[in-house]
Amino acid sequence: MTQIRTLLIGIAMTAFAASAAMAQTTQPVQPVQPAVGVNTQAQVQTQMPTQAPTQIQTPGAELAPAAQGVQPVTPAPTRLTASGSTDPLVQKREANAKANVEYRASKKASKAELKQHEKAAKSEYKEQVRDARINMNADKQAANNEMKMNMQDQAEGGEVKH
Repeated sequence: MTQIRTLLIGIAMTAFAASAAMAQTTQPVQPVQPAVGVNTQAQVQTQMPTQAPTQIQTPGAELAPAAQGVQPVTPAPTRLTASGSTDPLVQKREANAKANVEYRASKKASKAELKQHEKAAKSEYKEQVRDARINMNADKQAANNEMKMNMQDQAEGGEVKH
């Protein structure tokens, strides 16, 4: 029985220490400010951490009003960059990364230019096919008209003109 109690107390202490460490790493707690209440008893006000409060609640218990209105504040994104390293392997890696970025950009530009040329060639081809089709239809129509004229001339005069 005493071993179980010791184990449970140890687990509770560990959980409490872990939650306290987490609260300290997420946002520093502002100093405690005493305020005098109506009963002239000292009340303690502290700022709540940015994460949701981890409280053990009993059934039917509600969160304190201060805990309900807490809005998490996200810090502005910061960009961490290391200063130029003197290590030749790091310099080579950075140079390779830069070269890869430039290569990808030039490849993308070349691909876009190729697509544009292909599109222009395709539209030119379609225009040539359309013109050829129009010419072919015009030639057929001219041949039909000539044949009709010859047929009419034969019917009228009896001679075929060549």
